[in-house]
Amino acid sequence: MNRTLNKLRRRGPRLALVASALLVAAGLSAPAALAADDYTQSVTQLSSTQLQLNFTPTTPAVYVDVHYTGVPGVGQQNVRMVNGSGTWRTTVNGLSTGNTLDYWFTYEKSGPQYDTPHFTYTVGGSSTTVSAPTFSPPGGTYSSAQTVTISSATSGATIRYTVDGSTPTASSTLYSGPISVPNSRTVNAIALKSGSTTSPVSSASYTIGTQAGCPTQSDTPNFGSNVRIFDPGMSAATIQAQLDTDFNNQKDTLTAQFADRRVAHLFKPGTYNNVHDNVGFYTSVAGLGQNPGDVVINGDVTVDAFNASDNGVALQNFWRSAENLAVVPSGGSERWAVAQAAPFRRMDVRGNLQLYPASYGFASGGYIADSKVAGQAASISQQQWYTRDSQLGSWDGGVWNMVFSGTSGAPANTFPNPPETTLSTTPVSRDVPYLYVDGTGKYRVFLPSLRTNASGPSWASGSTPGTSAPMSQFYVVKSGDTAASINNALAAGCNLFFTPGIYHLNQTLNVTKANTTILGIGYPTLVPDNGVNAMQVSDVDGVRLKGLLFDAGTTNSQALLTVGQSGSSASHASNPTTVQDVFFRIGGAIAGKATNSLIVNSANTIIDHIWAWRADHGNGGTVGWNTNTADTGLVVNGANVLATGLFVEHYQKYQVIWNGQGGKTIFFQNEMPYDVPNQASWNAPSGVAGYAAYKVGANVTSHEAWGLGSYCFFDTNPAVSSYHAFEVPNTSGVKFHSLLSVSLNYRGTITHVINDTGGVTPSGTVPVNVVSYP
Repeated sequence: MNRTLNKLRRRGPRLALVASALLVAAGLSAPAALAADDYTQSVTQLSSTQLQLNFTPTTPAVYVDVHYTGVPGVGQQNVRMVNGSGTWRTTVNGLSTGNTLDYWFTYEKSGPQYDTPHFTYTVGGSSTTVSAPTFSPPGGTYSSAQTVTISSATSGATIRYTVDGSTPTASSTLYSGPISVPNSRTVNAIALKSGSTTSPVSSASYTIGTQAGCPTQSDTPNFGSNVRIFDPGMSAATIQAQLDTDFNNQKDTLTAQFADRRVAHLFKPGTYNNVHDNVGFYTSVAGLGQNPGDVVINGDVTVDAFNASDNGVALQNFWRSAENLAVVPSGGSERWAVAQAAPFRRMDVRGNLQLYPASYGFASGGYIADSKVAGQAASISQQQWYTRDSQLGSWDGGVWNMVFSGTSGAPANTFPNPPETTLSTTPVSRDVPYLYVDGTGKYRVFLPSLRTNASGPSWASGSTPGTSAPMSQFYVVKSGDTAASINNALAAGCNLFFTPGIYHLNQTLNVTKANTTILGIGYPTLVPDNGVNAMQVSDVDGVRLKGLLFDAGTTNSQALLTVGQSGSSASHASNPTTVQDVFFRIGGAIAGKATNSLIVNSANTIIDHIWAWRADHGNGGTVGWNTNTADTGLVVNGANVLATGLFVEHYQKYQVIWNGQGGKTIFFQNEMPYDVPNQASWNAPSGVAGYAAYKVGANVTSHEAWGLGSYCFFDTNPAVSSYHAFEVPNTSGVKFHSLLSVSLNYRGTITHVINDTGGVTPSGTVPVNVVSYP
């Protein structure tokens, strides 16, 4: 049995064939950012079996498409609407009393196109969902008091709002005109209309004038019951007993992979002998020294194919991390056999590093940064791997594409034979913020400096350059915290430290202050409820997001994380926002839905290791073409955005859309959706077969990428194909290096690698390689 077939078996049950197809109207293209004040929409019930959908754009549109589901016996429909005197209309037939129609629009505005949120209408019952309120000016930092206008695109809607961080209800203060915001606060609002479903909650956080800053927090906080803190004075037996208990709870791929348990193992500075930390799901292991050598483990920090059900492969070893410590491996070699969302950062391995299971079974891809391996790092069975700003004794192995930037000891650039892609430096990088204990026993968070054209670990010559912030400036988020309490802390000027846990959000978390740090350990999981967007970052300098898992809620969110408002244009070159070890999941644990996972509007943002995953397996009832719906994993609109370590898989349209100028990507790993029901449901707006995995916008004149791979496995219907994996403008300023496509076990095909270049994927799970384009 070949490696790929084994992978496909282990990645989980195949998705069931669904009866209804996603029929995409001709001319539909990738959505830009939502502009909810651009239109009004309504439903007219013509009879007990017939509805008329109406859409009136504020700016005349060249076209409007409507997409809807809910007609008995008919799958999703995508229809070009008919314009009459500025209002676009479509009639829906075949309904009966009690049927609920789910619908949304795609409309053109001055060239770009936009998607609206989803609306619902119940025949003979409730009406549409009211459009969510919008704020003018938007939330942000202002030098003086603001007068804020709140509006809804739904004609005749009333608005209720709160200013104390609480969730508004029908009995909250009625909005009757512009409101004064004299000091920092979060304004929440809903829109209501008789006969219609109340809108989702909208939030805007305002920071006014010079603030006193975060109300003082403890410098020795209580991190809660899910954080284990070990001291070198503890006996090895006591430490091992706790590690073993946690591992037994977190190890099993069948039962722990989508469980709610989260845990962190933190080691205070010192030396630990005979300690063996086997790392299971949702477990973070980290040293609490200022530099990796401050914590020395004489033993092991290990990930392997632990379970009998794994059959010796590591293809589902997701969601675990190791950071900021030195390991002297007990057998001379450290083993870190992982797949996605398993960062290995700031690690000092005083021996060899094996990135494959002890069985030599298959593994899917991973990430190392700011680390040192004294001996040999060996990938062996890893499909793709990215190593950044590190130092290796040597490197061995490679399946399809091993990518290195700023890494001494890396192999030469020889793609595709052998498949090594090597850049001598990383253009821009900044190590992650991390928790440590100072000499007085107080906790602090270290904030590394920005690096340009970096090579080697940031700590190679001593301490990592940067500054630190006391925990007195961090609000520690733990069990019992709500979106309101978190937003209140942000509005007061606090940074956030998320402890391991599941956090349901009934309002958007608004990050409005420059240089805010949001740091998570133990895979804190943010779940948006009621269709809200989970987090919005303002277009400000220096926000740092690290160590978060966004898990889409069961009501569709337009986006899980947005960086910068639509149209953001300020330069942040000297102090960019960084998104690091931030992961997105649609389905798997719950039947999640989100149109987009990550939207980046701010210029110069660094996306440093994300995995955006529309689940291909999971708990029962959480996965399916019409169940865990998601269009796109990453949309980049900002200029000069850099992605280092980009993993995006299984979305239902383009996996990545890059509209911003001057973008760069180093390393991209992708699988197209497994569960496409048929070709007609998955043809791109241009009319070609399938959606490209990575699409650069037609107006982009400057973009460059290195080390990219896209795989197809159309398991539901192997007759499906994609015309190309990468779709880019044919211009000299758009350049791609070391890219490939693969048909896994020959389930479907990709006709070309990039545009019309590169041959059709053959059988035998053999890559089609393109060294450079154009």
